[in-house]
Formats: sequence, structure tokens, C-alpha cells
Amino acid sequence: MAPDDDRFAWHPEPDLLGFGDPSARPALERLGADAWTAALDYLYDHAFARAMGEPAGYAQLREAFFGPGGGPAAAPTGPTTSGDLLAEFRERVAPHNLSAYHPRSLSYFTPPPLLMSVVGELLAQVTQQGVDIWHAGPVATFVEEEVIRWLCDLVGYGPGSFGLLTSGGVMANFLAMALARDVHLVRVRGSDTPPRGAALEDVRVYTSDQTHFSIGRALDELGFPADTLVVLPTDDRFRLHAEPVLEAIAADRRAGLTPVAISAVAGSTNTGSVDRLEELADLATSENLWFHVDAAYGAAARLSERDAGRVAGLERADSVTVDPHKWFYQAYDIGGLVVRDGSLLEETFGRRRPEYYRGGEAPIGTGVDADDDGHDAPGQLNFYKLGFEGTRRWRALKLWMSWKHVGTTGFGRLVAANIDQAALIARRCAESDDLEAVPPEPELSVICFRHLPGGRDAAMRLQATELDDHQDRLQAALEQSGDGWLSTTRLRGSTWLRAGIVNTQTTEADIDALLGTIRRLASELV
Repeated sequence: MAPDDDRFAWHPEPDLLGFGDPSARPALERLGADAWTAALDYLYDHAFARAMGEPAGYAQLREAFFGPGGGPAAAPTGPTTSGDLLAEFRERVAPHNLSAYHPRSLSYFTPPPLLMSVVGELLAQVTQQGVDIWHAGPVATFVEEEVIRWLCDLVGYGPGSFGLLTSGGVMANFLAMALARDVHLVRVRGSDTPPRGAALEDVRVYTSDQTHFSIGRALDELGFPADTLVVLPTDDRFRLHAEPVLEAIAADRRAGLTPVAISAVAGSTNTGSVDRLEELADLATSENLWFHVDAAYGAAARLSERDAGRVAGLERADSVTVDPHKWFYQAYDIGGLVVRDGSLLEETFGRRRPEYYRGGEAPIGTGVDADDDGHDAPGQLNFYKLGFEGTRRWRALKLWMSWKHVGTTGFGRLVAANIDQAALIARRCAESDDLEAVPPEPELSVICFRHLPGGRDAAMRLQATELDDHQDRLQAALEQSGDGWLSTTRLRGSTWLRAGIVNTQTTEADIDALLGTIRRLASELV
């Protein structure tokens, strides 16, 4: 803060509020150094020491964080120094987190972010760009455009494709279902306007029993009746085939209903399963249906030249969800939707154009007629027209920097290693009498398995509920130990441990150590 500027003298650290004068730079450098030290202390004192902070239980942690009152305190009335705040982070926050960095943390899809992703997130926040209209984030718009082009290329789309980044797969799937409604249902019905209200009745969208909940949620929020989503059974590897979809379509057409879309999965959250995309694409084409693929997790397999064939057929989808904060190892949040015909995004979402955005879309000198609202400056990219959000954070920078830092081949090495680690768990299960996996070989880097107390024969004599309870108690014991972290899920009526491996720090030795810990904890539960 300039010496003669006393606007922020009421604060103990005025240079952290009024920092326009270069004299404030040393204070900002100290803050940056102190914050980075706190981050590294978190990593090496906590994140690499325990997969789950202490205490692990909800009630105990709530009491530890909030204190005897058991609930949030009142908002602070006065200022606090940065040193005190970083000390509070160290004491109240850092010791109590789920650690994405721990090498045996194989939880949901929460990767340890690449450090260049963290740096990109920091720089995006410092520059504070709003990627809605071009003038609010001029170069940020171009960075997102470039990243979207890379994602379209990864999927296998041509030059007419485009997309946008989102908060995650839930929002991307919402946008995809909106396209199915406002673009494809219009075509199928031969109507002039997007359907609303009663026009959404008797429509059918087909998906598998492994689909993400967000597909159903999107249809709900888009106004479709509850019976719109037709959930169909998968095979013994949890993959949807075309045959049951074809049968459902035929039955629905006979009943006078209107099939409009197939929503497939390429890398399900439960098991990492990949639907039979090629045959489903053939079916969607022959039946004139919108074909969406939720590849939020699985699209990253295409980064690995060795493993790209595991998700073959993505390029045939009308729309694809891709979630870089899963298997691209990005800091939260960054999801995305890419569309084979990119023009459909503005056709669907660009109809409402507020008057206060006109200056950003048609700056002086573009030749737009003075009587026009000025919303159609030729060639200017404005992302607010392509999706649901207005103000949009600069999500692209961290992925842009990360991709440049490691390259596609580097990403591919990281992805292939995770696939190999899931395959190692599957092999260990096949070699063991006290572990079993389902399916026996994973499609990608998710593996569901369970411990069989006393071995297979002994486990067969247990009640199903006893075996299920054993997995839940084992997961809780592992969480409490801090030596690793797994989630649980329900598959075909049974409880399984689930390892979702998107961790750059995991080694094969960590896999064997984790299985050893599970066996030790299981023996202590008996």
C-alpha cells in the first residue's frame, strides 16, 4: 500500500488489502511463501501419512471441528491476521481430511491433482477471468476453446464439433439431455419449437442399470415424467448390449410411445464397465435416436495408446461427457461436454441474450447495425450461449497447463499404470482363497472385490447379510487405521469393496500392502 494511503489502516495487514502499489509486493510474497509452506506441511505431515484424517467418524469429527457447541460459530466481526488463519488451517483443517495424495487412497474418483494443475488453478484465480462473454475473459476464452478442441480430438470428433467446460459430469449430462430434448425430440416430433409440458409425456430414454444418477436427475429437472427413463439390465460384466434396448424400443413403439435417446456409459462409477458402444451406436442410427455417452471417467483411457481400444466408439456418439477432474488428474472442478455438431449448443442455449451482454458481443467498430441489439458480432465466441451458466470460472487454464506439462503420452503413461494396478488386484483375488473380484477382470481402473473370512468354503456358509456386514466393518476399520481408503458399493444385491484407482502416487507395492492391511484388519474383526 502506498505510504500516504490509509484506507486500510484499520486492518493489521493493510498491504494484503491495498496492494496496487509495488511497495506491497514483499507482503504478498511473504503470504505466498507462508501459504505454500502450509500446503507442503499438509502434504507431508498429513496427506502422505494417513489416507483419512483423525478422528474418522462423523460425530467425532464434527465435535472436534466445531467444539462443545456442536455447530457453526457466528461470523467473525473483526479481522484476523494471515498468520493466525494459516495456523488455524494447520490445527483445525489440515489433520482431518480425506487424502487424495496417500498412495493407498483408492476412493471415488478423487485423484491427487497434478501440481501444474494446482498452479493453473492458482493463476486462474489470481487473474479472475469470467469466461461467459469474450470481453470478460479474452484470452481465457481462447484457452478454453483450445482445450475443448483437444478434448474433441481425443474423443475422435471432426472439425464441426465443439463443447464447453462444466463443474463436472452432472452438469455435462444435464446439458446432453437438454440437447436430446430441444434438438432431437423436435426433429422426431417434427415440431417448430422445443417441447415443454405435456409435449414431454410418452417419451423414452434408454440406459443401463449402471448409469450415473445424473441422467435421471437431468430428465427430472428438464420436466420429463418419472417413467421417461427406461433402465435396462446389463450382462455379467455390467455392460449394456443393444439387444435389450432394441426389445424395449420395439415394445414402446407398439405402445405408441416416442423413443428419443440412448444414454450409454463408458466407465461406470460402480465398476468401470463400458457399454457396448459400437452396437449401441448402430442401434441409435437405425432407430433415429440421440446417442449420448457418459464417459466422464472412461474417456481418459483414450490418452493411452495401449488402452484406447477399451473405449472404442466414442466418436460415434452425438454427445460425450468428459470429466478431467477424474482421470486427467485435475484439481476440482472441471468437467466437460463435447458435441459432434457443435452448432447445436448455441441453437439450444443461446436464445436468451441479456441486454447487458451486448457490449461484450458487439464492440464498437464491428459494423453491427445501430438498431440491432448487437448480439451477433461475427465469429466472436461467447460461452454463456453454449450452456446453462452465466458467470463461468476459468477452468481451462489448469488442464491447458497440465496437458502441456506432461503431454498426451505422459497422461497415457499415468492412465495405463492405474489400469495395471486394478488388474493386479484382480490377479491377487484370482490367486487367493480369501478374496474375490467382480467382474473377475476389470474393464478400466475400477475393481470391486470382497474379503471372504475363512476362505471361500467358509464364506459360502455365511448368511448373505453377514458377508455384507463384514465388508462394511472392514471398510470402516481400514478408514480408521489411516493405512488406506476404499469405498463400498452394492452390486446385484451384495456389498463389495470398491477401489477406484486414479492415483498417480500408487505403486504395485502399495496394492500388495493394502491387501495385506485388509487381511490383517479382517483377522482382528473375527
